[in-house]
Amino acid sequence: MEYFVEHNSIVRKIWGNGDTILFIFAGASAEFALNKAVDWLYFTGKLPADPLKRLFSTISYARQIVFSEEHAALKAIDKITAIHNTVEKNRGTLIPDWAYRDVLFMLIHYSIASFELMQRKLTTEEKEDVFQVFYRVGNRMNLKGLPMSFDEWIAMREDHLKNNLVKSNFTIDLYRQYKKHLGLFRYKILLESQVLVVPPVVNQLLRLGNISWLTPVLGIYKFSRKLKLDWFFKSIILPPEYRSQVKELDMLP
Repeated sequence: MEYFVEHNSIVRKIWGNGDTILFIFAGASAEFALNKAVDWLYFTGKLPADPLKRLFSTISYARQIVFSEEHAALKAIDKITAIHNTVEKNRGTLIPDWAYRDVLFMLIHYSIASFELMQRKLTTEEKEDVFQVFYRVGNRMNLKGLPMSFDEWIAMREDHLKNNLVKSNFTIDLYRQYKKHLGLFRYKILLESQVLVVPPVVNQLLRLGNISWLTPVLGIYKFSRKLKLDWFFKSIILPPEYRSQVKELDMLP
């Protein structure tokens, strides 16, 4: 049986680990809020109504693609395309190509940054592997102007960060929703997590700060994984309604 992502791909290790995915979630939640096309996510009302559910939905689709056999993965990608096409039809205009690329670029960046934070540095070949997987996703969605290699992606990523991000009223409102749905304690942890994985320009726009008090805590947490106490810490910081979903993230298919 042929899979969309090969069994020995680093992408499976990245997206089969709950810790890594939580940092992908944290980083993406920051950059989503700054994207100039975030108004599209407000159009349906789903993002501001329940930002955690919306972001977990995105993660769910990504994992479905990563761990499914070829036909099922392509079907999932086509479903994502169809959902966006419906939103475009309802609004009467098209989502900009650069906005689609931005989301794809986010998945590439935070996959790499989160794994390197929680595990180890990736090799050049492994980074290229991450790029190629998400390139194939974008290609299936018929996205225009995609980079053809990891090196090209680096240059385009910098350009996108420079031109497609802005702190707006949507940003302020979205962070207000994060705080409302997470509560003050978990919201603070989200902010500190974002410091560790977001690019400098994202940090500057959000004024997150350069030092996170989570850095020494992560050292303790990584040690706790060896003692199999990591879930104790997760149960403290995760909202109760999402604990079971996060636990499933650790079950590498």
